[in-house]
This record gives sequence, structure tokens and C-alpha cells, in this order.
Amino acid sequence: MKTYSIDPYVIDVLMPDLVGHDRSPAAFVVYLSLYCASERRRNASVPISLQEIATQTGLAKSTIQVAIRHLKRRHLLDPAVVASTTKPARRVAKPWAR
Repeated sequence: MKTYSIDPYVIDVLMPDLVGHDRSPAAFVVYLSLYCASERRRNASVPISLQEIATQTGLAKSTIQVAIRHLKRRHLLDPAVVASTTKPARRVAKPWAR
């Protein structure tokens, strides 16, 4: 089993903000899934479909769509990437890491 090194900001700040303040735990789960995928690829861009995210997280595709919109509004995912019928490259942003 692979282990991941997650920036403390994700757990200490982002989780309470998305789950508690924004009341969007699905957005946190989707972000965490994409964050780990980007770490595996060692690239901020992750080519992944909604169905693949649904399989990985156990969330419904409609819930994932809402979560992705929320993450784009919060600039945690690149808002310039638009949906497509193929695997869109979802670019994971880490605004706290400069």
C-alpha cells in the first residue's frame, strides 16, 4: 500500500473550512482524491473522468459535479478546465504553497 505525504494545511485548515464552514464534505473528499492522484503522477494535472472519481470516492457523479464546481469557485481546482466527454485534465491547485 502506498503512503502519501499530505501538506498539513490540507488537514489543519482546508478540511475544517470545506467540511465545517462550507458544509461540503464531498468537496473535501473529491479534493483529497484528486490531490493524491496528482501526487502519484507528480503532476498537478490529473486526467480523470467523473465516473473514475465516483468509483474512487464512493460518491454519486452528481455530487462530484457539485463538489468540483465548489472547488473551482474556491480556486482549489483550476477553473479554466471545462468539462468534456473525454477525461478532462483536472488541475489541482495548492494556493497556500508558493
